[in-house]
Parts: sequence; structure tokens; C-alpha cells
Amino acid sequence: MGSTSARQQVAACEGRSLWREGGQALETESLLITGLKQLATPVPVGAPLCGPDLGAIRIVPHAAILVRGGLIAAAGPEDEVRDAAQGVPGLQAMDAGGRVAVPGFVDPHTHLVFEGLRTLEFEQRIRGRDYLEILSSGGGILSTVEKTRKAPPERLFDNALGYARRMAAAGTILVEVKSGYGLDTENEVKILEVIRRLDSELDMDFVPTFMGAHAVPQEYAGEIERYVEYVVAEMLPFVAQRRLAEFCDVFCEKGVFSQEQSRRILSRALELGLRPKLHADELSSSGGAELASELGAVSCDHLVSVSQLGMERLAATRTVAVLLPGTSLFLGKRQPAPAREMISRGVPVALATDFNPGTSPVLSMQLVMSLACTYLRMTPAEALGAATLNAAFAAGRGSMVGAIVPGRRAAIVIANAEDYREIAYFMGSNLAWATLKDGRIIAREGRPTF
Repeated sequence: MGSTSARQQVAACEGRSLWREGGQALETESLLITGLKQLATPVPVGAPLCGPDLGAIRIVPHAAILVRGGLIAAAGPEDEVRDAAQGVPGLQAMDAGGRVAVPGFVDPHTHLVFEGLRTLEFEQRIRGRDYLEILSSGGGILSTVEKTRKAPPERLFDNALGYARRMAAAGTILVEVKSGYGLDTENEVKILEVIRRLDSELDMDFVPTFMGAHAVPQEYAGEIERYVEYVVAEMLPFVAQRRLAEFCDVFCEKGVFSQEQSRRILSRALELGLRPKLHADELSSSGGAELASELGAVSCDHLVSVSQLGMERLAATRTVAVLLPGTSLFLGKRQPAPAREMISRGVPVALATDFNPGTSPVLSMQLVMSLACTYLRMTPAEALGAATLNAAFAAGRGSMVGAIVPGRRAAIVIANAEDYREIAYFMGSNLAWATLKDGRIIAREGRPTF
């Protein structure tokens, strides 16, 4: 094959489909994706994108992508990529049919593992009860904790598998998953072990975060300091010793954990090798953004009520601000996180679903991108960068995925569109025609392979 042209090589492969009957993906070491009307990708700069760089995506018309060994080998104008593919052994071909390619979506903030939905709470909020009122009466997170503690691991795995399949079908290839519905050592470990199983068994990547400080359980009601001591002295060492999590997150919020309590938990997590994250400044200005910057947190999430000083500190430390517009909208908030101001100040902004049973039953990063444009006033280019490369940095994978450039893992969404902006434009629609992870199709036309 070495003497034949790239076109001849591709023609020889055209009878071979990458999609077996029954929805099973073929294994392939080398793949040439041609027929792309457009390729759109953020351009990595070695750090999370901020300011004008966030929207400075590379757009290539009439493009192609060459994958070798699960990595991007070449991506650019089709003629150039075809030339690069000459002589590649075992090359298979995939015709994108005039569609658009963007990086696979990364969801850097979810609560994927739980038991039970909270439809009653949904109706209560419609009738005027607020989040903290519901939480103080034993609802909210605590109602999910009760059900999750009773659920066997197999049940939790099956629940999460169903949600993960829907995420993959909508183009997501990597998901950060927090514990936090156990709130004792036994059940937090149960959740983290389910996350580990998801990562080992499914054709997606799952990043585990310990969040024992998600709320104060009923058995510690009125004794928050004693619960903080329990998290610090027992849960954190147990989780760290068994390497069940990569990050530690805390809900730093009025009525939950104070700034000082959050500092204590996260400082201990750092000592044990877990990198800090924060839920912060969601319902009020709690000083969470300032604490995240102080501790060098990987991300600081929510930030609806972030202070001016908090934004200044986040910009200085390059801590990623993970914005969750689906949560704000679902809670009926008129004022979302100040995305435009953060971007103008140089804060690196990412997007996530915050998928959870109480405040954001959202599974699609495409929908989050639409909300980022219409609700947060981000441009489609900024939304793409925030849902891919910056989201990857927020999940600790910023050098691996999030861009279609040589050397990165071949995580790609081929969308039923002629222009990448259509992904955010068609709100509520799933435009993902094919989702590829490491060069293998994990979903096509809404059908996952797992």
C-alpha cells in the first residue's frame, strides 16, 4: 500500500463500515475521517483558556482527521490529511457526509451516582419553597442520602449506567462524578467504588471526586463541627489511603459549610494528596471563590453570587470557574453567574451540567452550551471552548482531551450540522451523529455501544 495514493487507500476501505449491525463498534488502530464540512476546535495554549483566547477557536472547512493508536495524528484540510495518511497500515475510513467535527464534550461537575428522583421537591419549588427551606426540613440532598444509603451498589451502578448512556449519545466522553449522597464512610466508599467500576467497565472516562462535605447528615443535626471532624479524621484518610478519589469537593455555602470549615477539610485533603474543588457562592457570597484561589483549587463551581474580589482572585490563580446554567435555570433564578464579567476579567470559564436529582436533571452538554449562549451571554465559540478544553482542565485532563490537535486522544463529536454554531443554536436537540472516544465509536445516531 505504500506506493498508492491516500485516495486509493481510502477507496479500498470504503466497503468497510465502522458500525456493525446491532450497534457494535469495530476495533481499529488507524482511522481516516473525511467529508467534514467543518472542523471546529479550541487551540490549546498549555493552560485553561481565558479572555479572548476562549473564543479564538480554529475553524477548518472541508476537513479530515487521521487517528492512529487512539490519538489524533493529523487534523486539518482534507487534502493535507489524506497525504499524511498515505502508507498507514490497516487504515479504515469513515465518511462524515458533510457534517461538523468538534472535540468530545467533557462534563466536569456531576452527581451521577444516586438513588431516587426528587419530583416532589420540583413541584414544591414551583409553589414557592426555596432550596435552603427544603433542605432544612429534611428534603433536598438529605432525602437523596436516605435513599442512596439503602440502595445496593448494583442498583446504583445500573442507575448511573443509564444516565451515562444518554450522556454519550449526546457527545460526552468524560465525566467528573462526585460522591456526597452517602455522608458516612461506608456509603461514601460505596459510591466511589461504583464510580471506579463505571470507569473500568464503560467506554467513557469517569473522574472520581470525594464530597463527604456535601451536607450535614441527619444524625449530626446541630453538630456540624463534630461532622467536620468526622470528615477530616476518618472519611478523608480512608478514601485517600485506598485511592478512591482524585479530588475533594466541599459545599462552601451559608447554611452548609462555612469558609473556615471548608478550609479545614480541603487543607487536610491536600495533605492526603486529594486536589481541592469547591461548590461556592451559589446561593449567597460565601467567600468560596477567595478560598478556592487561596488553596489553588482546580475549579470553583456555581459562582452565581461571586464577589468582585472572588473574580479577581480566580483570574490571578487561573482556577477554573465551572458555570452551571442548567442549575440556575431549573431553580428559577433570574440572575445567573456573571459569565461575561468573568471572561472580561480573565477568569478561565468552563461549563458543566451539574447533573443531579434535585437541582439539575440535565444530561446534555449541548443543552448547557445553548443555555450558556442565551442565558449567560457567551458566544458559541466561547461555549465550545468552555465545554471542551476548559472543561477538561476542570476535570484534571487538560493535556489529554478537549481539542482536535495532533497528540491528543481522539475524542470527537461529529454533529448533524454544517456549522458548529448550530450545536448551541438548536436548543434541546441532540445533534450528535457519532461520538468517538480514542478513535472508537461509542455512540451513533443516539445509540450508545455500551
